Amino acid sequence: MRKIIKDKKIIDDSWVVLTEAQDPLPSGKLIVSVALWQSHKEQLLSHSDEIGVLLEPENEPAEIADDLAQFSLIAINFPKFADGRGYSSARELRTRHHYNKEIRAVGDVLRDQIYLMARCGFNAFAVREDRCINDALNAFNDFSVNYQADAVEQRPLYQTR
Repeated sequence: MRKIIKDKKIIDDSWVVLTEAQDPLPSGKLIVSVALWQSHKEQLLSHSDEIGVLLEPENEPAEIADDLAQFSLIAINFPKFADGRGYSSARELRTRHHYNKEIRAVGDVLRDQIYLMARCGFNAFAVREDRCINDALNAFNDFSVNYQADAVEQRPLYQTR
């Protein structure tokens, strides 16, 4: 079973990515694309287990905003290291839409990104399979203090508490 980092711990990933509609739906926790969610919403709502949605860089969080309560997880794909649109999506989900469940970074996720991804609101990371997940876990120790506000800590360090 694949391992991921969630809430700063390495755990087994129990989610399955469903790439096309199936009848009946496979058992277990399913992650579906925005398009699949929109075209098969009724079928997916009748699923007996948890549902998550996968945002691609071209998807906006507003496309799923009305359905956020239905999702136990939102995965945000990083097709390549240099594509940073997912950072904005995570921050928007946390701050504008007040989504408080799992937001998972998937795709080309490397250790160098994890600390900043967490500051934008990600709490789970599917590290690229050719990289060491134990080393990636150390990314949370790269900095001891943050001066600026972020999606997690909304007060900057210089403001008195």
